[in-house]
Amino acid sequence: MAELAEQQYGVVSIRQLERRLGYSRKAVQRDVASGHLHPLHRGVYAVGHRLVPAHGRCLAAVLACGPKALLSHRSAAWLWGIWRYGPTPLHVTSPVPRKQRPPIRLHHSRILAEEDRALEEGIPVTSLPRTLLDCATEGHLSHLQRMLERSEELRLFDLEPVENLLDRSGHHAGRGRLRRAIALYAPIPFTRSGFERRFFEAVLRAGMPRPATNFVEAGFELDVYWPEHHFAVELDTYATHGTNAAFERDHLRDEDLMLAGIEMVRVTDVRFHREPKAVLERVATLLRRR
Repeated sequence: MAELAEQQYGVVSIRQLERRLGYSRKAVQRDVASGHLHPLHRGVYAVGHRLVPAHGRCLAAVLACGPKALLSHRSAAWLWGIWRYGPTPLHVTSPVPRKQRPPIRLHHSRILAEEDRALEEGIPVTSLPRTLLDCATEGHLSHLQRMLERSEELRLFDLEPVENLLDRSGHHAGRGRLRRAIALYAPIPFTRSGFERRFFEAVLRAGMPRPATNFVEAGFELDVYWPEHHFAVELDTYATHGTNAAFERDHLRDEDLMLAGIEMVRVTDVRFHREPKAVLERVATLLRRR
């Protein structure tokens, strides 16, 4: 029992004690009475003492909800390292309908494919895409966006499995919100040259003064420029900042343009693809101010 508890953050289930270690119900009851086992949930115990770490509390909640249960929602996000506020309240999802087991928040889902399951740090948990989908039903969109950003920082995020999950997630409550949140990561449907052409055409359609393109001023080539107003728009793609050196050069370039009396704003291909009207309205406002 001690060896099993050591592998499981100090917790064991009665199913494990009976089936793996040969304990009888009476033997378990005796160990509870003697203080060797401390009940955490129905059928789940802490071995030796109640000072169970957070990972142990997560595993105990999963063990209490059946053999196919998974840590889920923000508890799973905490385990994956993309939610920093702790695993409580403890969320568990089961493919089998079960009665609620307070203080555990038990969810039921028939849509739990094999690719929705994972084992992280020894704890059965929803896969990262499924975790994101479940978390999309809670809180603000900004929380979900921060989880996506954090998963990218940890090199856990992969767009394709998330899109595959969305395609088969039916009427899941988080489907629409997650699809909006991942729009930032979707491939842009045009190249840099296409981006420049589309932006230029959009400026003209909006009734703004015709700008110059690829205009050289103060020793710099400017993507879109209104010389009489000393106002420029730099069209950025992800590849623009492909290295740290390029990132630093661009900031130095911005400072040099300011010193030369030129105001410049940056527009990314992702942002222009998502909200072209809002981008053009901002650029037009800044141009009028000049």
